[in-house]
Amino acid sequence: MRKMIDLRSDTVTHPTPAMRRAMASAEVGDDVYGEDPTIRRLEERAASLLGREAAVFVPSGTMGNQIAVHLHTIPGSEVIGEVRTHIFNFEMGAMAALSGALPRPIQTDDGILAPEQVERAIQPKSLYRTPTRLLILENTLNLACGRVIPPARMHELVGVAKTHGIAVHLDGARIHNAAAAAGVSAAELARGCDTVMFCLSKGLAAPVGSVLAGDADTIREARRIRKLFGGGMRQAGILAAAGLVALDEMLPRLAEDHATARRLAELVAEAPHVDLDPGAVQTNIVFFRIEEEAPLRAPEAVARLRERGILANALGPDRIRMVTHYEISARDVDIAGRAMQEVMAA
Repeated sequence: MRKMIDLRSDTVTHPTPAMRRAMASAEVGDDVYGEDPTIRRLEERAASLLGREAAVFVPSGTMGNQIAVHLHTIPGSEVIGEVRTHIFNFEMGAMAALSGALPRPIQTDDGILAPEQVERAIQPKSLYRTPTRLLILENTLNLACGRVIPPARMHELVGVAKTHGIAVHLDGARIHNAAAAAGVSAAELARGCDTVMFCLSKGLAAPVGSVLAGDADTIREARRIRKLFGGGMRQAGILAAAGLVALDEMLPRLAEDHATARRLAELVAEAPHVDLDPGAVQTNIVFFRIEEEAPLRAPEAVARLRERGILANALGPDRIRMVTHYEISARDVDIAGRAMQEVMAA
């Protein structure tokens, strides 16, 4: 059976041999009682990486984000964010269902909010206006081709929110990719944010889990909300053990994924009827558009790629996403890029 080159997401990776060994031998306890030593080690390590006092291990990035929304809002309040943010698009309306919060999306050209846009979106205090309680930032921004919000802009946006007494949550699912691309620490990128979440299963190749970090009091309350949302886990140190290995194995090599993504973008950009600027690819995500006059649409192109052993995702009729990760080699990228050229030329 031939190997499929899976570019659908960086969530499709398999645990490394070191992760499997760590999972098999993990020291565990009941995490709801705070007695799992492996989870505690992971939380301490994650909090340190982000420059925070504390962190809590959660089953998924969506749960981490939704705990943060619940922490920082009240029912009937508004959440500001770029229109393409994950929380607005891929979390099943959970902010409304679980917290009664309303989105106020802001459209940008490149996915990066400007301080004046946030300023204009904040509702004036009034008896008949919906109060603004939270600014969400996403770094990297998935739907904007994995674009990095530069540290200086992050700090400007946080400053606007703080001036108005508004909390800031950073959806840093891929913050370590952003940090590697920007040449700064994850703690520097997250500076000033009230809470920050990152995924262990995106880019870092752990099988399960994310971490939400903040100050000690905030994370104490986050543990209560985690239980409320059904996220209380027992001997989950088996999972956290893989996360600890992921931080050791994967953080130093994320730039390799960025390099393979740029190479992939260069090859795909040579395909007929493809609109893609390789220079816009900053991290491990490649988005491109199929031009209107193309003889086939994005879902058809993805189906033909599958016939050639390449897996990718079509997002609507004219957009395709490909994501590189540790299981994608330079040779895989060459095969996938040339397959895309053949599909669009056929």
